[in-house]
Amino acid sequence: MRNLTHLRIHEKGIIKGFTDEVLSVKLMEMGCLPGTEVSLELIAPFGDPIAIEVAGYQLSLRKIEASSILLEEV
Repeated sequence: MRNLTHLRIHEKGIIKGFTDEVLSVKLMEMGCLPGTEVSLELIAPFGDPIAIEVAGYQLSLRKIEASSILLEEV
């Protein structure tokens, strides 16, 4: 199963679930809900952080946080 860090720039995926239960609560409060389409928009020069588009806005996440978001293929 892929996670958010496996996406390429402008590639999309659908959130399926999370690997970290505590972090998942915070991510869901920020709009990362299961079933929501997400797109990788930007990667910082050294690879961390990344910017994703979710629920109509851009969200910046550390790579460790993004790796806890599991995706389905679009």
